[in-house]
Amino acid sequence: MKLLKRYLYYRRRIIAASVIFAAVFAASFRLYRLPIGAVGYPALLCALAAAVLIALDLRRAAKDHKIYDLAVKNAEDTSVSLPEPRSLEAEDLNELAAALRGEMKELRDLSDSKYRDTVDYYTVWVHQIKTPIASMRLSLENEDTPLSRKLYAELMRIESYVEMVLAYLRLDSVSSDYVFKEYRLDGIIKQAVKKFASEFIGKKIALEYSGTEKTAVTDEKWLQFVIEQILSNSLKYTREGSVKIYMSEPDTLCIEDTGIGIAPEDLPRVFEKGYTGCNGRLDKRASGLGLYLCRQICKNLGIDISIASEIGKGTAVSLTLEQYDLTAE
Repeated sequence: MKLLKRYLYYRRRIIAASVIFAAVFAASFRLYRLPIGAVGYPALLCALAAAVLIALDLRRAAKDHKIYDLAVKNAEDTSVSLPEPRSLEAEDLNELAAALRGEMKELRDLSDSKYRDTVDYYTVWVHQIKTPIASMRLSLENEDTPLSRKLYAELMRIESYVEMVLAYLRLDSVSSDYVFKEYRLDGIIKQAVKKFASEFIGKKIALEYSGTEKTAVTDEKWLQFVIEQILSNSLKYTREGSVKIYMSEPDTLCIEDTGIGIAPEDLPRVFEKGYTGCNGRLDKRASGLGLYLCRQICKNLGIDISIASEIGKGTAVSLTLEQYDLTAE
C-alpha cells in the first residue's frame, strides 16, 4: 500500500493529464450530440487499457524498487547491479550511483590501508617497548624495598596500558585471533592476579580469593585481559579494604572491591567509549577505554558483563560465562 501511494504520487502528472484529455474528448463528443454509448464504450475500453498498463508499470516499479533497496543496503557491494534505466533521468542516476560506488571503494581501500599500517606500526611499537619494560622488571625484581615495589607496580600498569593500546587497535579485526578451548578459570585468574601482586602488597589491599573450581570454554588471552582491566580499576580506585574474587552464581564470576564506587548517574554510561565519569575527572590519567574494551571483548567471547556500585562502598563487576552455548575448538 505504501509503495502504491508513492507510485501514484510520482505518476500524478501523467494521471492528471490523462483525465484532462479524457474530459476534453468527452466534452467534444457531447457538443457534437453523439450518443452516450459512442462516448462511454471507448472511454471504458481506454480505462481498462490504462488499468492494465498501470498494473504492469506498478509491477515493474515494485521490482525496480526492491533492486534499488537492496543496492542501498549493500552500497559497497558492486556485484549488486542496478535496474536497467527506462528514462533519461534513471540513466543519469545510474551513472551517478556507479561514480559514487567507485569513490566509496577507493575511500574504503584507502581507509583499510591506513588502518593496517597503523595496526602494524603499533604492533611493532608494542613489541619494541616490551624490551625495556622486561629489562626494568628484571632490575626491580632483584630489589625488595618500598620504592622498588612501588616502581614495579607502576611498571606493571605501564605494561597494562601498552596491552590496552594493542587490544584497542585490534578490536575490529581480532575475530580470527580467538581460540576457544576449555580452560580452568583459576589458572586464568591467577595469571591476572600475579601481575598486580606487588600493587596489592604496596597499597596494603587484601585479596580474598580461594579458587573457583570452575572450567569455561573461552579464549584464555582475551578473558585474562578483561580480568586484568577489572583488577586494574579496582586497585586504582580502592584506597583501603579488599578485592574479592568469587563465583556469585554457578556461572557468574564476580570481582568486588571496597573502593570509592561509581556515581549512579555514571553507571549507565561506564561502558561507553571514552566516558570517564566523575572518577575519571578526578583521576586525569583515566582514558575511558578500559571498560569499553572489556564490553566489546566480552561480546566476542559470549560473556555478559555488568556492574553494580555504590558511592563510598565499592563496585562489583559480574561476568556471566555461560550466556551463549560455545564449544571448544
